[in-house]
Amino acid sequence: MALLERHVDFLDALRGAGLPVSLAEGLDAARALTVLDLVDREAVRAAYAATVVKRPSHRPVFDTLFDLWFPAAVGDGAAGLPDELPAERPANGARGPDPFAEALRGRLFDALLEGSEAEMRQIVREAVAAYGRAPAGPTRQTWSAYAVGAALDPRTLMASLLKAVLAGRQGGGLAERGARRMLEDRLAALQDMIVTEVRRRLAEDGSAERVAKVAARPPLEQLDILRATRRDMEELRRAVYPLARRLATRLAVKHKAGRRGRLDFRRTVRASLSTGGVPVRTFHRPRRPHKPELVVVCDVSGSVAAFAQFTLLLAYALREQFSKVRVFAFIDNLDEVTDHFAPGADIAEAMQDLTSKADLVWMSGRTDYGRAIELFAERYPDAVGPKTALLILGDARSNYGQLALATLAELADKARRAHWLNPEPRRDWDTGDSVASQYDRVVPMVECRNLTQLAAFIEDLA
Repeated sequence: MALLERHVDFLDALRGAGLPVSLAEGLDAARALTVLDLVDREAVRAAYAATVVKRPSHRPVFDTLFDLWFPAAVGDGAAGLPDELPAERPANGARGPDPFAEALRGRLFDALLEGSEAEMRQIVREAVAAYGRAPAGPTRQTWSAYAVGAALDPRTLMASLLKAVLAGRQGGGLAERGARRMLEDRLAALQDMIVTEVRRRLAEDGSAERVAKVAARPPLEQLDILRATRRDMEELRRAVYPLARRLATRLAVKHKAGRRGRLDFRRTVRASLSTGGVPVRTFHRPRRPHKPELVVVCDVSGSVAAFAQFTLLLAYALREQFSKVRVFAFIDNLDEVTDHFAPGADIAEAMQDLTSKADLVWMSGRTDYGRAIELFAERYPDAVGPKTALLILGDARSNYGQLALATLAELADKARRAHWLNPEPRRDWDTGDSVASQYDRVVPMVECRNLTQLAAFIEDLA
């Protein structure tokens, strides 16, 4: 593949993974390549990163795709397998001594102890070449990071490594904790090297595009909240606060600009007489800026609890943009939980607190949208008014129960505006027990699966 073709395909892969790469940035990267030594792979990586990566959260995706389109080696690598080690090795899963694996583990021990990344990469390359092949069918083979990890088994080296690092010092104190943290980091880096090398071999045997679809996770702000792992959840919580600050700044500017009312034509024309009839300065009628009240009704059942948590977190981080915020949660019963989200409260703890203390379960414990809507209208008739922005959060999966469409329509008519955020992809609406289209005809429903969509919606809402 020619360099230009590889460059174009790499930029297309970045865009496909969710990174915003413009045509101008692609041209900047191409110009940067003309003044670099293309043999210096890390210089090429740095040039691309400097021109196309805009946020720190985008860097892991960029590095994954760069390693696929600009691999560090081809095949077994320039060094190949050392001749002095036995060529015959037991098959994966076979019992008995394996001198090759033991030799690799001995070298790996020294590399981990010294922190030599170059040696670790060479060991990983040899281990993948020797043990990475795994059957994928009667006549086909693939590459497996698990098989390589099983052959090297680096975790079993931890005790010996700790002993060598401490060098006779007494364990259990600060020195051991520091040493253990250092070795854990090196072992994590080793695992990343194994995964990267296996992806490279998969891309060689198949196509980089196919591997990229599986390997490249979307950037944090585009990560599907419902499919987030525990580690993703922690990163999302950390990302919400700076996102809220940026949004609050933009909304404050938006409100400030909105203080100007309609053009005062008479004053503008009168003032233009002093400048020869040219309206150099315009005058506007004063207008009092509007701060809406926000009422949130959210489904906190297990299927959408994570989505409700992050929506409430962002809404409460922006509560100064609303004159009043009230929150109601439901499963098959509904309760007001505004007090659980007092200023300064931790949103994760608040969510756990409300699920244990709020009266959210009536009988079955299965989501019942119809009953929740009827209870909301009956118990809190004054919650929604002409200044209220009504926000409903949920996947519209009714468990085949009642829908209370007429009651919801009355609430929507009373509100200044009403919106429904659905964390499911639009393609899944109206499948199974979903009644998204029926609710959408009453309250406009918006697909909202990640922080980018959530931030865009709340900016419009305020």
